[in-house]
Amino acid sequence: MRARRENLFHLLEPLLPHVEHPARYLDHEWGSCQDQEGPFHLCMVYADVYEVGQPNLGVSILYERVNAEEGMSCERCYLPWKDMAGLMRAHGVPLLSLEGAAPLASFDAIGFTLAHELIATNVLETLDLAGIALTAEERDEDDPIVLAGGPSAWNCEPVAAVFDAVLLGDGEESIVEVCACIRDARAEGVPRAELLRRLARAPGTYVPSLYEVVVDETTTRWGRAVPRAGEGAPEVVLKRCIPDLSETPAVAQRIVPYMGIVQDRLSLEVLRGCARGCRFCQAGMTYRPVRERPAEQVVSCGVEGLLASGHNEVSLTSLSTTDHSQCARILNEMNGRLEGRGIRISIPSQRLDSFGVEMAAAVAGGKRGGLTFAPEAGSQRLRDVINKNVTEEDLERAARNAFEQGWRRMKLYFMMGLPTETDEDVVGIARLAERVLEIGREVVGRGAKSGVSVSISVAVLVPKAFTPFQWEGQLAPDEVRRRQQLLLSEVRDRAIRVSYHGASVSLVEGALSKMGRAGFGLVRAAWERGARFDAWTSEFSIDVWERAAEACGLDLVDVACERFPLTARLPWEHTSPGVSTGYLQREWRRAAEGVTTPDCTRASCTGCGVCPTLGVQNKIQEVRA
Repeated sequence: MRARRENLFHLLEPLLPHVEHPARYLDHEWGSCQDQEGPFHLCMVYADVYEVGQPNLGVSILYERVNAEEGMSCERCYLPWKDMAGLMRAHGVPLLSLEGAAPLASFDAIGFTLAHELIATNVLETLDLAGIALTAEERDEDDPIVLAGGPSAWNCEPVAAVFDAVLLGDGEESIVEVCACIRDARAEGVPRAELLRRLARAPGTYVPSLYEVVVDETTTRWGRAVPRAGEGAPEVVLKRCIPDLSETPAVAQRIVPYMGIVQDRLSLEVLRGCARGCRFCQAGMTYRPVRERPAEQVVSCGVEGLLASGHNEVSLTSLSTTDHSQCARILNEMNGRLEGRGIRISIPSQRLDSFGVEMAAAVAGGKRGGLTFAPEAGSQRLRDVINKNVTEEDLERAARNAFEQGWRRMKLYFMMGLPTETDEDVVGIARLAERVLEIGREVVGRGAKSGVSVSISVAVLVPKAFTPFQWEGQLAPDEVRRRQQLLLSEVRDRAIRVSYHGASVSLVEGALSKMGRAGFGLVRAAWERGARFDAWTSEFSIDVWERAAEACGLDLVDVACERFPLTARLPWEHTSPGVSTGYLQREWRRAAEGVTTPDCTRASCTGCGVCPTLGVQNKIQEVRA
C-alpha cells in the first residue's frame, strides 16, 4: 500500500536545531513550484546534499518541463547529510520531498540523476531512508516507479537492479511521455509488470527487468543483457535526441537557494554535444550531435533569467562553450545588455587557442583571476593518441596571449594512465608547466611580486563505456602512485603547484565503470558496510570497498585493470547513444597508431553513425570555414 500523501514537515522541524546547515531542508525557495496539485506526482532526486544537487542543470530542466505539463507536478529531494539521516532513523521520520514535505514513498514516480559512478551507494541510502525497497523486484504493486537517467546511465548495469526504468539521452520529451504512461497505466489498474512492458515501448526507455544476462564465449565475464523471451523489449535501446535545442527553454534554473551552493549562479545552456572526438571523453561520444542555440535566444533568455533570479553571475554552459559558432556575438551582446549592472559572465571551458583567450577576456572585464586550459597529456605523441588535436605551440601561444592580456595564474588539466603512457610523458607534464611559467615570466617579469604561477591538476583515466578506450584497463593504483611521485619529483619550481586525484577513489570508479549486473552485489555490500558520500574525499573509505569486494569474491584491482578483447560483447551494448561499435573500434586502432581524427563540425563526416542512426544532424548556427 502506497504511503499516504501528506505534508510531514512538522516531524522534520524539531530535528533542525540539531543538524549542520538546517537550511538544506527548508522549502519555499524563491522560484520553486509550490502548486503541487496532481493528479500525477513525480519527485526528482539528486542523491547528494542540497548545495551539491540544487544547481544541477539536468534536474532543473526536467523539473521545469514536468511542472509545465497540465495535470503533472514535480518536486525535488536531496539526500540528507549523515547527522540528519541518523536523527530521521532514530525518530521514525521518512525521507520527504522538499516542496511539499511529502514522503517519497507516496509519489507516483521517483527519478534519480546518475551524475557519476560514486553516487551509487547514495541511491541505496536514499531509498532506504524513504522506506522503499532497494530493488525493483522487491517492490509491491503500488510502490513508486523508480526511474533514472543522467551521464552515468551509459553503464548503469551495476545498479540496474534498483531501477524500474532508465531514460537514455535527452530527457525533456521522454520524461513527460514516461510519466504519462505511468499515470495512464495506474488509472487503468494494470499490473506493475504490464506497466513496465508499456514503458519499454517508449523510445529511449530501458527496463532492466525485461532483460537477462547471458555469459558465453562472445562476452566478458560480466556477460551481456538480452531481452527475455516474450517481453517485447528491444535488443538495443537507442537514446532520445532533441534535434533542435532552440525549441527548448534556454533557462531552466529559476530557483534562488536559501544557502550558499557549489555553483551559485544562473546557468544558461548554449549548446549540447561535442564532436572534437577526445577518445577518453564519454560525454563527447554520448551527447552527439552538436546542437547550438541561436545567439538571440541565449542573450534574451539570459537577461530575463538574471532579472527573475537576482543572480550576479551567469554561466554559459556546455561541453565546450567557446566552440559555439556565435560565441563572440553572444558575449558582445550580453556585455552590452548587462553593462553597468555588476553582473559577471563566466565560461566554464575555454578552447586551448587564442580565440579561447579572447573569449575569456571578453567575460573577465577588468578582473583577471585564473585561466584554465586542458592539454590532457605531457607530450604531443600522447595528445595524438587521445585525439586532443592541440599542439604545444597552441598552448604556448594561448599562454602568451593570456599573460599579455593580464592573467597571472594559469591552471593546466592533465590525465594520467592514458593508453601507451610512459615515464617520459609524465615528465613532459612538468616540462610543459615549466614552459608556461617561463612564458609568464618573460611577459610579466620575474620575482615573487610578478604574481605569475601555474597549477597542475592530474586526474586518473577511468575507461568509460562508449568511448574508444572502453576496452582498456585502468592503471593499477600502485603504478598511479609511482607516476604521481615521479611527477612531483620533476616539478622543481615553487611557483608550480601540483594536485592529483586519489588512486583509490579512481580505482572504485573504474571498477564500477567496467562491471555488469553482478556489480550490484558490490554496491550493496559497500553500502551495508557504511559507504556513503563516496565522492566526498572526507567520507570515502577504500577499506570499506575492499571489504565489500572481498565479501563478493572480487578484487577491485583485478576488475578495474582488466582489458577486454576488441571483439568482446560488452555489458552495456544493449543500450546505445548512436555511436557505432565499428567507429569506436576504428578510433581505438587510430589511437594505437597515433593518428588523429578531425572534428566533423569543421571537416567532413567521420562516420560515428549518430546522425543516420538517430535521424538527426549537427545544428550549427553559422557555417564554419
